[in-house]
Amino acid sequence: MSSLGVVNPDLTGKTAIVTGANSGIGLATAKALAGYGARVVFAVRDTVKGRSAAVAAPGDVEVRHLDLADLASIRRFAADWREPIHLLINNAGVSVPELERTVDGFELQFGTNHLGPFALTNLLLPYVTGRVVTLASQSERMGRINLDDLNWERTAYKQSSAYATSKLANVLFSSELQRRLNAAGSSVLAVAAHPGLVATNMYDRSTGLGTRLMLRLLAQDPEEGALPVLYAATGDVPGDGFTGPEHWMHMRGGAELISRSKTARDADIARQLWDASEKLTGVSFGL
Repeated sequence: MSSLGVVNPDLTGKTAIVTGANSGIGLATAKALAGYGARVVFAVRDTVKGRSAAVAAPGDVEVRHLDLADLASIRRFAADWREPIHLLINNAGVSVPELERTVDGFELQFGTNHLGPFALTNLLLPYVTGRVVTLASQSERMGRINLDDLNWERTAYKQSSAYATSKLANVLFSSELQRRLNAAGSSVLAVAAHPGLVATNMYDRSTGLGTRLMLRLLAQDPEEGALPVLYAATGDVPGDGFTGPEHWMHMRGGAELISRSKTARDADIARQLWDASEKLTGVSFGL
């Protein structure tokens, strides 16, 4: 265990998929895993940027196209996969200022941040041998799962609320995934990770100039933000764990296990969200 709370494992011979690995926390995570000896697949929407980013990663890396806002793209990626996956890192996410829709008509943040990883994970699950790590956020505490209007078709849209709801869905998904894995007798672990306050380009469209300046001044860099992700991926953590920074209200510092909201611990809501996600995506539990 390093002084920052992240195990430095030997991942030689292991394969890791990192979504959204062309920048920010995803790139920092991918580079670290490659440095541990893993073969790392950059699963990215823009393969040109992905190949440019992959140059900075040591070791064995590969770039593949994946758009989490497009179920057809997710299905193509999964259909082309035929080998063991030690780590599936559901990192990619969006934060947008206005109401937008995915290719399939879902609210963009809920569709990309939750439904995309939900579908990808279940389609790839037969190949996963180690862990599924899903990036969430402490903003889940401000989220609300409205099962009657998950796509903001009748509710007045508010960007921050939609983002928080997508992050709450991430935590609930990870929890219900672990429950189903346990019931299936699988040794795979599902862990959620909160990176803390991190300055990444994800917020460039969703915040004003003042907020962006504050983020640049107060936030951690992506390498620090990747620490809870790496801890979730390689540390001694339990299934259904939730990792995050250890300092400044879990916004900065090394990684540790952190608490979650009462709603995020609600098994009934988790099951109902899972059922709704299956209906929306047409994808069911992979084991």
